[in-house]
Amino acid sequence: MPYTEIEYKVADGVATITLDRPERLNAFTLVMRGELIDAFDRVDADDDVRAVVVTGRGRAFCAGADLERGGDTFDYSAAKDMFGGRDTFEDGTPRDGGGTVALRIARSLKPVIAAINGPAVGVGITMTLPMDIRLAADDARFGFVFARRGIVTEAASSWFLPRIVGIAQAMEWGATGRVFDADEALRGRLVSRLHPGEQLLGAAYELAGEIARNTSAVAVAAVRRLMWSGLGASSPWEAHRADSALMRALGSAPDAAEGVTAFLEKRPADFPMRVSRDLPAEVPAWPLP
Repeated sequence: MPYTEIEYKVADGVATITLDRPERLNAFTLVMRGELIDAFDRVDADDDVRAVVVTGRGRAFCAGADLERGGDTFDYSAAKDMFGGRDTFEDGTPRDGGGTVALRIARSLKPVIAAINGPAVGVGITMTLPMDIRLAADDARFGFVFARRGIVTEAASSWFLPRIVGIAQAMEWGATGRVFDADEALRGRLVSRLHPGEQLLGAAYELAGEIARNTSAVAVAAVRRLMWSGLGASSPWEAHRADSALMRALGSAPDAAEGVTAFLEKRPADFPMRVSRDLPAEVPAWPLP
């Protein structure tokens, strides 16, 4: 599909998804929702894509929901732009649009790096929570501002955020709804590292490139699913069972043979397996929304 509110590019094994409404600080819309979901479908279908970088055009990452409609912005009976279009639950409840994006990112088979180049507020920050690594410009600002707008934390962030930063920090940011700076985001473990703005994308590409050049795509997809599904495991024994099943499945597969042989021969590995065709059945499956 042609994109009007994001840009999608692939180079050197890395897909770059750029939120592309700079005149509105990349504010989130129903159109952007659909385009982001489609882009992640493309990512998973393309074996040449080994990692994803998500960033924003201009001076913002994403300023949150587009509030141009005013007080009716979140009223489903008046305006459906912040919901999932015709996408509903079994009981007819309309699905939160940010949540449909977050859960699609969560199901990604490729690692996702957020390069937060400027303000990331509301859905602009909650959409990054299922991304694996968040890097930020040192002048970026963040806000889980929902309570100040009379609504709740969305995009499944009530599940993601406490697991990333802990319940106390999640509640402080969620209950106050205040906007905070990059240093606080780093101290609270919301982001992994800060970079000067002009160095941010370079740092994200360096990290993505390290993945693309040195690892098995199938192994990385399996690790990603193990890590995220493990957050809901009832005990380490459950994780041990999942690990063991994949060690058996992948240990005798071509990528394992190539990885060990390349190490012993002191050369770069050339992994033959592809995510689109070789993902073992033992990889934990996240339910389709």
